[in-house]
Amino acid sequence: MPSESITLPSAAATSRPSRSLHVTLWLVQALLAAAFLLVGYTHAAEPIAVAIARAPWVASLPVPLVRFIGVVELAGALGLLLPAATRVRPILTPLAAAGLAVMMALAIPFHLVRGETREIAINLVLGSLAAFVAWGRARMQRNG
Repeated sequence: MPSESITLPSAAATSRPSRSLHVTLWLVQALLAAAFLLVGYTHAAEPIAVAIARAPWVASLPVPLVRFIGVVELAGALGLLLPAATRVRPILTPLAAAGLAVMMALAIPFHLVRGETREIAINLVLGSLAAFVAWGRARMQRNG
């Protein structure tokens, strides 16, 4: 029997995130940022009557809280894109994504109590995508 040598890829090659993950993360980040910019603007800057027309749950919260939620959504949207794109403090991108994921998770019980199943589905989708970005960007920073 001839002796065959098996060459395994180096640890660096196997742990480096793929290009497809990188592209997927950018695509998800752009879509999430667009979604949170739109709803964030509505909650932070539109007249409250417009916000209520677009999201009836707004009527059950104090206006300052709705405005705060909108500002947080806007900050999260910017945090998804700017640090990673400019490479200035890129650690802020997974933190922004994690913050948005937590915010979506906290919105679920609120909507559950109100019987708003459509909003729960939206929170689950957006929260899951934000958690994916947090995981992916943190992984890419750890592995180079």
